[in-house]
Amino acid sequence: MLEAKVELRRGGFTLDVDLSLEAAGVTALYGRSGSGKTSLIAALAGLLRPSRGRIQLDGRMLFDSAAGIDLPPERRRLGYVFQEGRLFPHLSVAGNLSYGWRRARDRFLAFDEIVELLALRGLLDRRPATLSGGEKQRVALGRALLAQPRLLLLDEPLASLDQAMKEEVLPFLERLRDELKLPMVYVSHAMPETLRLADRLVLLDQGRIVAAGALAELLGRLDLQPVFGRQEAGALLTARLAELDSRYGLARLELGGASLWVPAPPAPPGSELRLRVQARDVAIALAPPTGLSIQNVLPATVSEIRREPPYADLSLQVAGQRLSARITERALEQLALAPGLRVYALLKAIAVERQGVTRRPS
Repeated sequence: MLEAKVELRRGGFTLDVDLSLEAAGVTALYGRSGSGKTSLIAALAGLLRPSRGRIQLDGRMLFDSAAGIDLPPERRRLGYVFQEGRLFPHLSVAGNLSYGWRRARDRFLAFDEIVELLALRGLLDRRPATLSGGEKQRVALGRALLAQPRLLLLDEPLASLDQAMKEEVLPFLERLRDELKLPMVYVSHAMPETLRLADRLVLLDQGRIVAAGALAELLGRLDLQPVFGRQEAGALLTARLAELDSRYGLARLELGGASLWVPAPPAPPGSELRLRVQARDVAIALAPPTGLSIQNVLPATVSEIRREPPYADLSLQVAGQRLSARITERALEQLALAPGLRVYALLKAIAVERQGVTRRPS
């Protein structure tokens, strides 16, 4: 368990948080620039000293202003990866990786294991100046892991990379999550990578925690959409890949008792997929329509409505999961939509964005 109740002042900005997280899986600290994400993660790492408060990890006190406890970063057993790799330029990749490894106690991650996991074998003799941005970040990840941390802190590790390099690094972050099962706190203001990696979300705004909980639950809350930003409004669904249609390049997913057709992912039947559906891509019907190109018609129940003229945001229950829809107020009134009403959610197959494979068949 990670517990942090701290206050930190920097110029005219004040971070004031009370946080309790299970030290497992991936927790994303999400918010706009200036919301306090980096200040919070730096305080956890010991790089910034809070004005007051306490930080505790699995029962071990890292900081307590009242008791005079302030462990230096190297004694906190927390791995830290910055936006830029910050590698030692005079050392080879092998030298950078060995830096933390030589000083680590209670080793539970092997040097060769991390080299193979991050595909670094062919880079060991090279210097940082000869590496691409994606390669540098993989080395930075390896160096942090070989320090044998109990928790890995990642401060927007993909922010300095272009999209191609992000796509290079993301699969390695997924492997860290799925194979090492090392708990991570991931700072980001980019929704796509947050959706792909995180299990839980801590939403920050102006130095305060607005909400914390399961990612899918928070993403579907209508009251949080102003903090996420209207363009990010939507839902995160989990579905099982039931069958592949090779003729059309589609896959049928099972979503509770409903079926969902999407472009075929690079995963075998039986895999569990994480899907992103944006609210603006969901239409509503009062009866099952016919004669449409739309491939997905899902029975749903309206659970909540939030008006923001000229739009209306709807929260829908679909096969035990939450789906969001954005329509006009005119459509809302023409259809006489209200909480508890049974409707049909219409989704184009090409509008469903796959955010990764969360589990493959055993």
